[in-house]
Amino acid sequence: MELLYDSFVSALLLTISLDPELFEIVGVSLKVSVSSTIIATVIGLPSGFFLAISNFKLKSLTITTLNTLLALPTVVIGLFVYALIARNGIFGSLDLLYTQTAIVIGQTILIIPLTTTYTITAISKIDKRYRNTAMTLGATPTQTALVILREARFGIVAAIIAAFGRVIAEVGIGMMLGGNAKGFTRTITTAMALEYDKGEFSLAVALGLILLTLSFLINMIFHFFQGRTS
Repeated sequence: MELLYDSFVSALLLTISLDPELFEIVGVSLKVSVSSTIIATVIGLPSGFFLAISNFKLKSLTITTLNTLLALPTVVIGLFVYALIARNGIFGSLDLLYTQTAIVIGQTILIIPLTTTYTITAISKIDKRYRNTAMTLGATPTQTALVILREARFGIVAAIIAAFGRVIAEVGIGMMLGGNAKGFTRTITTAMALEYDKGEFSLAVALGLILLTLSFLINMIFHFFQGRTS
């Protein structure tokens, strides 16, 4: 109990003093998480929109596959990307392994199914009469799409927030593809794992407090937007 108390007090002091190492780690985490979320949104949003409004033979199978990929273990993604970007891999010449770019690639693959399926759900909840009315009034396909997206905006924002929350707390991909290099690829979760192995809990607890705060804020925002769609 004394160890926990001392670690907690030391963690608060590190946070209050704006420890450079602490906030350098937080900065790396935010950078790779925001980058992967933006890329996954750019890919997942139009994909989800297309799947929601289209009818084709493999639609049901495609959506089922996406739902299955939501539970894909991060270590599997890490191994897959590692095999591609390792020195003897297809993209080995690009020297991507153990870089922030490698983490972004892995995290993007992780959350594309999430942004896509959440977008499908958000679009599917929109009454079809919005689309029919817009088309009847002479709206172009682009204008019709914008009308639908506007109505589904809260669900789409919830999808983006959920995706960010998924990657900010991810550890497997960051460790396998980033290598946990100090000042370069060390994220909140990988740093916590390292500090725990070293038996130094102050920095780990400080990072844990920051991660819990971020997770709390993310979930508050997520539930707000999710409530607006119900």
